[in-house]
Parts: sequence; C-alpha cells; structure tokens
Amino acid sequence: MIFHKQQLGMEALPRDVVLDILSRLPITSLVQFKYVCKGWRALVQDPLIANLQLATKPHDANNNPCLILHCDFPIRNQLYFIDFFSHKDDEKDKVRKFHMPFQAKMPEFDVVGSCNGLLALSDSLYNDALYIYNPFTRDYIELPKSLQYPDQEVVFGFGFHPVTKQYKVIKIVYYRKSYSSSNYHQRARRIIYPRSDVQVYTLGSPAWRSLGKLSYQFVRRPSEALVNGRLHWVTRPRRYSPARRIVSFDLADEQFREVPKPDCGGLNRCNYHLAVLKGCLSAAVYGNYGKLEIWVMKEYNKNESWIKEFNIGAYIPKGLKQNLDRPFKIWKNPSNGRVVRVLCLLYNGQILLEYKSRVLVSYDPKSGKFKDLMFQSLPNWFQTIVHQGSFNWIDTPLDI
Repeated sequence: MIFHKQQLGMEALPRDVVLDILSRLPITSLVQFKYVCKGWRALVQDPLIANLQLATKPHDANNNPCLILHCDFPIRNQLYFIDFFSHKDDEKDKVRKFHMPFQAKMPEFDVVGSCNGLLALSDSLYNDALYIYNPFTRDYIELPKSLQYPDQEVVFGFGFHPVTKQYKVIKIVYYRKSYSSSNYHQRARRIIYPRSDVQVYTLGSPAWRSLGKLSYQFVRRPSEALVNGRLHWVTRPRRYSPARRIVSFDLADEQFREVPKPDCGGLNRCNYHLAVLKGCLSAAVYGNYGKLEIWVMKEYNKNESWIKEFNIGAYIPKGLKQNLDRPFKIWKNPSNGRVVRVLCLLYNGQILLEYKSRVLVSYDPKSGKFKDLMFQSLPNWFQTIVHQGSFNWIDTPLDI
C-alpha cells in the first residue's frame, strides 16, 4: 500500500522532474527501485537517466566514489563493490560481490578501463578476449578478436569522447622478434628489437583498425587518466632518453601527443603515476620513504597551470605493519613498486588512497591525519577502480 501511494505521487510529478530526481540518487538505490514495481522499473531504465547521471555529475568519480575492487587472489578473479553511501550500520553490507554472466568464458581477467559506468575487461592469460560490461545492469558484449603477436605485451586504454560520442578501446601491442640457435639454450634466446602496433576498436564497428607503430614505450599498465577526451600514459625511461614523459591519445583524431609535465624534477624518478582530481589531470610523485606530492594541471595542456596542491607524509596502515619487524623497510625496496596510489578526492575534501593493494585510507589535507577504512568482507588483495555507477549502455544516446 505504501509503494502504491508512492507510485501515485511519482506519477503526479512531470516526467522530466522525476527523472532528474532519480538521476541524483546513488546507483544502489536505483537498482533497488527496479524491483518495486513495473512502473518504477520502466522509469529507472529510461535512457535519459544515464544522460542525466553523467551530465549532472561529471566528476562523480572524484567526490562520490563508486569503488570497484578487482581481486585475483588466491585463485578465481572476482569483482567487488563498496557502497560508500549505504546508510546501514552493518559494515558487511557495504562490500558486495558482482556475479559476471560471462566469467565461465574468461575466468582470469584484468580491468583495463572504466568510463561512464562501463568497464573494459581483458583476458589476463592470453590477452585475446575483451568484454565491455556494466556491472550494475549486467549488460555486456564481447569485442571482435584482434591481431595477436608472439611474445607480446599489451597496454590498454578505454574511453569516450564527448564530441564524437564514440567509445574506443586502444590496444598498444609491444612484441619481439627473436631467434634461437642450436648453439644456445632456449632460455638464452636473444631479443633483436622491440616492435609495436597500435590497434583501435570503435564500439559498434565490425573490426579493429591498425594505426601503425608507436615511438613511445609506455609503462605496462592501462591508461590511468581520461581528460578532455584524451587517454594518458607515462613513458618508460630509455637508455638515451631517461626522462619520463606524459603522452596522450586523442580519441577524436587518434593522434598521440606529449603533454607538459610539472616542473618538479620528480617525473624522472622510477615511481609516479597519473590520476584525475576534480576533472583535472594530476600526477602523484613519490618522494623518500613514502612521501607523496600531488600536482594538478588546472588548465589542460598548459604547462604554467601545474600546481603542487597536496603534500602527503609517510604513513603505514595498521594492516601493513603486521608481520613487519622493520615497517619502514617497505619504502626502501623499489621492487615493491607503488606503495601508495592516489584514487580520488572525496566529497568532504579528503583524499582516498590505496596502500599496497591491501588497505584503503582517507587523508585529510587540513589536519594531516590518516584514517584506515575498514570494511567487513573486504578481500585481502585488490586493485581499486574509481568507477561512476550508471545504468548507461553502449546504445544509449549520450548527450553530455
């Protein structure tokens, strides 16, 4: 009876007002509304909802995070979701597991991109299968197969351009031509020289296209920042070109371009990564013993607009101090990789951080205090993807 009265109230309002209200609700509330009645289900599945979600909250991932956790330990890959906006007191209900309808076909996978409520997943064993997936609607498609090379290493990117209204997947393949001689053991085969092939797939098209070779060697991880319709990567230092560069790929004209980097000297160091804060391209530069500087490009592609906005001191979460006789040795071994990763800014101005793929921490720049975020049912090891929860799908006519 209560739902019946609420439905009458909803019907009394203009449809555009109702859709605007619904678009401002957390994605978990919209999922629940689908099961109230047929009328509400039809409302939340209106394609305009996705448009409004993405248009009214363009930087939702920076202040109202929808966190997807990818866990590939110990055996089976899983995706989890942290509901930050759940009003339940029981913390165990804030971590939920997604059940992917295609996982039997691709049990081992990597999350290689997130854009407008959609995830791009790749086969981590063979780099062959690729899926686009909305975890909240469970809609998915498998992309056509692309050209494969022997001994290949792949760097991915996935994004949407607001002018062309097209989604594209970028697959940068680095491969090696090698030979083996009877005079050498197979393990000692030589690498003659690396080659590359840039492959692009526009969602909705019949096949992949090759753009040819790429002169840059990127760090072997997916694009970390989509800003102004451009995907961004960090280059690897080379023998005769040790300086690291920021390189973008324009999803409209499909050209690679260098982007000015902050004048801090730290971008030639071995550890730094990109992020998006308040819609701006940002660089997190590592200092000694886990200290971190966050530089933000306030006006895109203008070198003078880089500003050092945050200084974050060294911190070791409680969960990482366990089983460590000398906790700070974790900072001294460069083989440990990135100890801390900047995820996003929260609505309260705090910075969300991930430590060693094991602990989530919020940092308050005003007080300089850290807080470990504890959730029941949180996997022991995970990679955090800052996601914008939406009912968006590929055939939705986006107008953002």
